[in-house]
Amino acid sequence: MSNERQPIVSAVSRRELLGASGVLTAGAVAGLYASPPASAGGNGTIKAEEFWTNKGDVKLYIYRKRLVDDGKEEKPVLFLVHGSTPSSRGSFDLQVPGREYSVMDKMASLGLDVWTMDHEGYGRSTHTNSHCGIMVGVDDLKAAMPVVEKATGQRSVMMYGQSSGAIRAGAFAMQEPSRVERLILDAFTYTGTNAPEIDRRRAAAEKYRASPRRPVSLATYLSIFNRDKPGTYEPIVAQTLADEELKHGDTVPSGTYLDMAVNMPMVDPRQVKCPVCLIRAEHDGNASEAELLDFFKLLPNHDKQFMFLAGLTHAGMLGVNRHRIWHVMQAFLTYPPARSI
Repeated sequence: MSNERQPIVSAVSRRELLGASGVLTAGAVAGLYASPPASAGGNGTIKAEEFWTNKGDVKLYIYRKRLVDDGKEEKPVLFLVHGSTPSSRGSFDLQVPGREYSVMDKMASLGLDVWTMDHEGYGRSTHTNSHCGIMVGVDDLKAAMPVVEKATGQRSVMMYGQSSGAIRAGAFAMQEPSRVERLILDAFTYTGTNAPEIDRRRAAAEKYRASPRRPVSLATYLSIFNRDKPGTYEPIVAQTLADEELKHGDTVPSGTYLDMAVNMPMVDPRQVKCPVCLIRAEHDGNASEAELLDFFKLLPNHDKQFMFLAGLTHAGMLGVNRHRIWHVMQAFLTYPPARSI
């Protein structure tokens, strides 16, 4: 059977579709393309759905996974924001034979309604000549939220961002505070002071400025895992990730690398009002512990957590100790609210 998305016949007439307002007019409607295969969950079946929306001339791909047949129609919504190199499904729904690496499947099995998207220039979304920096990604999130709201009936979401995706998520929470209930920042960079990887990007800033896209290859994806601490991942994962991502081309946008080189900080912690969990891997050249502690101190909401996790690197979500991140996520997303007398 072909893996290409095939148009399906819908009961909605063309007149009804064109006459619909808001999200439908933008083309963000489940069922425009057949959903990927569903997988079994512990208390039901995990259903995958694809959505599309437009941001001007840019077509944005949005992806969802949730349990069905579990007796719960409305579930808490979790939106995952990818980083600078792998796109959404490579980052969060990687299907590795005989292994569990999909955080989307894991969180869906726990009862969350899990969403993600390919930002402009990545994966299945439109590839443009833009650098597609951090703030372009924030605009992508703004375009995606009405799709999520229409499908779930919920205006606000819990949000997780990884690497430059954490910067996108933090900047989005600053601009759209009513949209974010809780925020997880994993492998986050605040200022980049005394961070070896950010220093490397600063040295290459003019190269990133000169070209809106940078090349990627199998070696690129291997380097993601080997950079901070070799031996913290399974080689099959890097190969599977490269196979998934290189289907979409051999370049990705340069804008997030450029922003992290010359435009930091891009998130003001004093303007992030929701509860925040910072996840810091034991080995991560994208930030120093000192800068993250400075960020943490300035967060105004006292429902905040700083989690240091041993055995992880910058690419910890796809490492052998990914279950430790999953545990922190589950705990933070489900802790009860404070009571008053």
